[in-house]
Amino acid sequence: MPLYDEIEFEDMTYDPITMTYSYPCPCGDRFKVALEDLWDDENVAYCESCTLYIEVIYDEEDLHPLPDDSDEDDEDEDEDDNNKNQIVDEQFKKQAGSNIETGNNGDASTIDEAIQKLSVSIQ
Repeated sequence: MPLYDEIEFEDMTYDPITMTYSYPCPCGDRFKVALEDLWDDENVAYCESCTLYIEVIYDEEDLHPLPDDSDEDDEDEDEDDNNKNQIVDEQFKKQAGSNIETGNNGDASTIDEAIQKLSVSIQ
């Protein structure tokens, strides 16, 4: 693959959706390099339509920042949800246990009334 040119980072176009930098290729397509590749010190942008490539000249402090890793945030949220579910389960078990100990199984008359209303409305 032949080197086409060395291009200053400032002359490239950044696409925030694909997180890629690009530069026009003489074949009509574009040289492209991913933001993550530049952060990994890979300074070569290839054209997908021909054999040319460019070397990108840049300083890391001029690059767009990499997005935060959302997987870590998701794990934290999952852990929070699990903790909340555990607390709710413990409270439910305590309440159910106290109902069993006291012989209170809920308001049976209210439940019976609801069942009666349902059976009447179904008929």
